[in-house]
Amino acid sequence: MMEERIGEWRSYARRRQAIDGMDVDELEDHLRTQVSELKEAGLDEEEAFLIAVKRLGDLDSLSREYAHEYSERLWKRLVVAPEALEGGLEWGKEGMVTVGLAVAAGVAIKLPELLGLSLLDGTELTQSFYMRNTSLFVLPLLAVFFAWKRGLESAGRLWLAAPFIVAALVMNLLPFTLLGDTEVLAVLHLPMALWLAVGVAYAGGRWRDHHRRMNYVRFSGEWLIYFALIAAGGGVLMGITGVIFGAIGLDLELFLTSWVIPCGAMGAIIIAGWLVEAKQSVIENMAPVLTLLFTPLFTLMLLVFLGTMVWTGSSVDMERDVLIGFDLLLVLVVALLLYAISARDPQAEPGLFDGLQLLLVICALLVDALALWAILARISEFGFTPNRVAALGENLILVVNLGWSAVLYYRFLRRQVGLTPLERWQTAYLPVYAVWAWVVVVLFPLVFGFQ
Repeated sequence: MMEERIGEWRSYARRRQAIDGMDVDELEDHLRTQVSELKEAGLDEEEAFLIAVKRLGDLDSLSREYAHEYSERLWKRLVVAPEALEGGLEWGKEGMVTVGLAVAAGVAIKLPELLGLSLLDGTELTQSFYMRNTSLFVLPLLAVFFAWKRGLESAGRLWLAAPFIVAALVMNLLPFTLLGDTEVLAVLHLPMALWLAVGVAYAGGRWRDHHRRMNYVRFSGEWLIYFALIAAGGGVLMGITGVIFGAIGLDLELFLTSWVIPCGAMGAIIIAGWLVEAKQSVIENMAPVLTLLFTPLFTLMLLVFLGTMVWTGSSVDMERDVLIGFDLLLVLVVALLLYAISARDPQAEPGLFDGLQLLLVICALLVDALALWAILARISEFGFTPNRVAALGENLILVVNLGWSAVLYYRFLRRQVGLTPLERWQTAYLPVYAVWAWVVVVLFPLVFGFQ
């Protein structure tokens, strides 16, 4: 029991921005020493732990925040520090670096115009170029931000640069057929492959650390929320700008579409990452709300879909757009599962919402099985194509992930295991997606003759 409590404290400590640059192991040693001394003084294990957290909190605001967040539990009377813990969005060197990188990303998306490749040019060559390189304009800069923030060593920075260099060479030197299947597949999979590379920078080069991988999962979900909010706000701002300038006879449509939208989108990717880091404690409160809202909706939608298929006897049409839609749906289910786990109190007993999560995973497995059946049927009838093979591989990867997740969640509901095995399974599985993404980006064009 003591190890579980300390493990929970350690997991919480790793998530807090206040711990950056500090040694969690040293804090844990302080905690264990305090617990041992209090137990020798005659306190039982639970009392010793609670008071030790309080004493450690006197030395470090991190533990006070931890005690405050878990104030609904037994340690509410013993641990909560009286002082309020309020933090604002600090502006300084980090903010300046962020703005500089955001501006660099905006400049990068416009540099190709010096070579005559305009964003508004509708030719296939221009479309192909921007499709292949858009993620390369901004994700390396996001990786630079985290490498700088985490203090990544020189050797680590060189290894971090490797996947971006390889991606740039592959996407720009291989003789893709313009807007062909292998090019479109490479474009769709490259951001996923590079996003995992950004994760290495986010983890400070310590990707093997389970807690750092889970932190990056949380960051990814929170980043998406902030980016969507920035995009929505930017859309409103541009709409209002167009209206008010139109009222005085100025048409800003060309300026907005050729400059503000592309540069703003690139910069927003960097800014959203910084905001998640700067206001992490605020955005974390959104995770339980989002999972509570969308898990029932996705479960209901999948149940209705499966019921409709049975009622009508319809089969799944596996065209490319449909394949993308199915895979996106399954990825969202995995994301909901991960987000729900990250937002959940690991010590809480299984409840109704956990049963709903398991039902969602089972529904997704059934949908994945139908998709796999349809894909295999199309392959047996019409042969192999890049789209079908990519869909087959992705759905096999997802069915393994969801299948074992269902087993672990069922065992959790039966109180045979805790949530930790499920959490570790999800984070340990992340490199599988990255490996498959690189296979599609690098090997598919060669295997299928760049068609």
